[in-house]
Amino acid sequence: MKWDTVFTKLLAIFIFVPLMELYLLIEAGRVIGIWPTISLILLTGVAGAWLARSQGIEIVRRIQEETARGQMPAINLIEGALVLVGGLLLLTPGFFTDLLGFSFLVPLTRSLWRKALSDWLQKQVRHGTVTIHRL
Repeated sequence: MKWDTVFTKLLAIFIFVPLMELYLLIEAGRVIGIWPTISLILLTGVAGAWLARSQGIEIVRRIQEETARGQMPAINLIEGALVLVGGLLLLTPGFFTDLLGFSFLVPLTRSLWRKALSDWLQKQVRHGTVTIHRL
């Protein structure tokens, strides 16, 4: 993928997502009021932090178990990355990023993301776009 294509996609994301979030926050404030909207933002932040912490601790435990058995914890490393990104998304105020962040933290939906990401990574490796170096 060319740099200008990546730049264009990132630019679109960095413009579109904040505008969408701002629109959703304004509409929520208009429909349910400013204080309930602020409360929802705070509630999702606290719930997301708790969920990210609990899921992160579980994943670290599984990674430690697999490495102690001499296995490469590839699946759990992907899950750990998803939990990290999900936690970061929940720190961003907004409903869309919260929904996406929660989908990375809840084990059922995270497994769907993990499968999609794993399939994409395998395709990139097959096509020579990504190279994995082993120690």
